Amino acid sequence: MATHVHRNGSLSAVSLQGFVLIGFGGGIKTQALLFAVFLVLYMVTVLGNLTMIVVITLDARLHSPMYFFLKNLSFVDLCYSSVIAPKAMTIFLSSSKVITFAGCATQFFFFSLLVTTEGFLLAVMAYDRFMAICSPLRYPVTMCPMNCVCLVLGTYCGGCLNSIVQTSLTFQLPFCSSNRIDHFYCDVPPLLRLACADTTLNELVMFGICGLIIVSTTLVVLISYGYITVTILRMRSGSGRHKLFSTCGSHMTAVSLFYGTVFVMYAQPGALTSMEQGKVVSVFYTLVIPMLNPLIYSLRNKDVKDALRSLGQRHSLVKEDVQ
Repeated sequence: MATHVHRNGSLSAVSLQGFVLIGFGGGIKTQALLFAVFLVLYMVTVLGNLTMIVVITLDARLHSPMYFFLKNLSFVDLCYSSVIAPKAMTIFLSSSKVITFAGCATQFFFFSLLVTTEGFLLAVMAYDRFMAICSPLRYPVTMCPMNCVCLVLGTYCGGCLNSIVQTSLTFQLPFCSSNRIDHFYCDVPPLLRLACADTTLNELVMFGICGLIIVSTTLVVLISYGYITVTILRMRSGSGRHKLFSTCGSHMTAVSLFYGTVFVMYAQPGALTSMEQGKVVSVFYTLVIPMLNPLIYSLRNKDVKDALRSLGQRHSLVKEDVQ
């Protein structure tokens, strides 16, 4: 719902058919450049994450808990960049830049669900590495296939719960006659700016829930990698230390990038003040991080590189047989 201001200053509710996504400023050339940048980022994201999913699925050597979680991470990255990028590219080329009320709520719900799920999933991946390196004898029992599936389902349930709370609280607000969202997708901070009612509760819930999720998952990651570092340093084998540091280093890189940008955007009181800064940060974690994750994990992981190589060789042999 939106509100309409009468001449006497009173407010009355009117039906809100849709919002206008302002996106980034600039003329036609700027919009065309943004479209090209988003298109390249999105194509690389789709290609990279689909490749990871296919390689992990097809190569039997990668059928382990770590790669099961990594495949789910690729799936989440693929989905949440797809929730944002296609609509953003449409508004760069469109003159109306309209998104329906239902479309905005749907985009908001799935984006919130997938981003929260990714945060929980990164924590689960850290716990998996902790069990594998610090408690290898208990690892096969602790990380049996059923437990892995339950952990992944738990990340989606946590994401869904947060998304339901955020979406219901945000879209029950009365929105003012201005329906222009100062962003390239539907997100909490710009939507709260359009509300006619007091948004203190919404802001407290957003900071509270996002802060709790970030703090709890970060603690899991830090504690896990603290124990992992100590265990690796105690190893006598130099090659074993190097391999484990390489694997864990790639995970820490992905975790730092994700949590750092999400914290800047949602878990600090200044998150609502600078929308221009928010847009740049949003590009980073909606497109750049999902694009980088497959590269981080594949370039620094010998098993994935070997699997990619063998898949390429298999494809070449099939091609030769056909010819």
